[in-house]
Amino acid sequence: MKQRIGLTAGMVGLLAAVLSLGVVTGCSREQEGSKDSHATPAAESAGIVRLKPEAAAAAGIEVSPVVRGEFRMHRDFPGTVQPNKNKLAEVTTLVRGRAVDVYVDVGQDVKGGDLLARLYSSELGLAQSSYLKANAKLREAELVFERARDLFRDKAVSQAEFQKREAELQSQRAEAREARDRLMLLGMHDEDIQRLDREQTISSYVPIQAPFAGRVIARNLAKGEVVETSHELFTVADLADVWVIANAPEKDVRFIRRDQVVEVLLPAYPHETFHGKISYVGDVLDPATRTMKARVVVLNPDRRLKPEMFATVRVYADPEAALMIPAGAVQRDRGEAVVFVQLDPQQFERRPVKLGEESRELVKVLDGLQENDRVVTKGAFVLKSEALEHQLEPAR
Repeated sequence: MKQRIGLTAGMVGLLAAVLSLGVVTGCSREQEGSKDSHATPAAESAGIVRLKPEAAAAAGIEVSPVVRGEFRMHRDFPGTVQPNKNKLAEVTTLVRGRAVDVYVDVGQDVKGGDLLARLYSSELGLAQSSYLKANAKLREAELVFERARDLFRDKAVSQAEFQKREAELQSQRAEAREARDRLMLLGMHDEDIQRLDREQTISSYVPIQAPFAGRVIARNLAKGEVVETSHELFTVADLADVWVIANAPEKDVRFIRRDQVVEVLLPAYPHETFHGKISYVGDVLDPATRTMKARVVVLNPDRRLKPEMFATVRVYADPEAALMIPAGAVQRDRGEAVVFVQLDPQQFERRPVKLGEESRELVKVLDGLQENDRVVTKGAFVLKSEALEHQLEPAR
């Protein structure tokens, strides 16, 4: 009987030991289970988003490595096409008159010296008449002076008489020069005056001629119209090269310098890029707009660039080595810039980044990424939505 009781006590002890071991093991497993239950939330709180391969394919996820290369920042400035003012002439008349013939129209190409129009001017006729009279009096004064000189040499006239005739000659010479200068001011050339001397025929017609080869881009004259000297009759421009006048904001003045080669983009030719060189940079800003003017010379051999066209002048800064990612990879989340970095085919990490300038759909990375990190360039919005959904789920 005692032996049975002893055995029973041993068994009881053994059972207690087993039960104690079971409690310890159970507690350990419970702690491990507790740790496992927090693994996924911890990963999600660290910004890890998991997607199955089929879900990533459905979302159109594409990745691209972060690269280091030459980053060229650019600035775009609005501008307009203008004729080259050094090759532009506002054709006017130097004498009041009436248009009797007009020979050219807008858009017509002309050569230097071509006749643009013809005016009739009574003022020019009177000036020519005065010139002929002054020359006739000059010839008479020269004859009188020569006769007086001969007589004075023979002591037939007094010295006072001789000096008087000499003074009259000088006066007539001055009057003739004044009459000639008047004709020059009215637009007559040396060959025209020589013809007048030779033929002694007054012509009241004023030729309006092209000053150089170019294109007529404006006409403000009609046949029969009376014009004044302030009237701009034609505008002739050589459009073989044009100016693009750009307006640069004050904050971007540092990007512009003289002789810099730039790109010129025009809405009229959306798939083409023209090139030009900055020939002038303004010294004074416009106080109203706080912009500075820059003049770009662009070759225009086929005359495709028309005055008053809108244009954009794109100026590039000097290249610099930098980390770059496509601008499409950047997402905005609660006021900060973030990208999603692929850790493996199913895991993506939300990572805040510090960005610099953007140029040609590339953006410079200042902090947050390393070279060869694989960032999501397409489908990042889906990952952003997944990350936000996990953040909004209640704790279980």
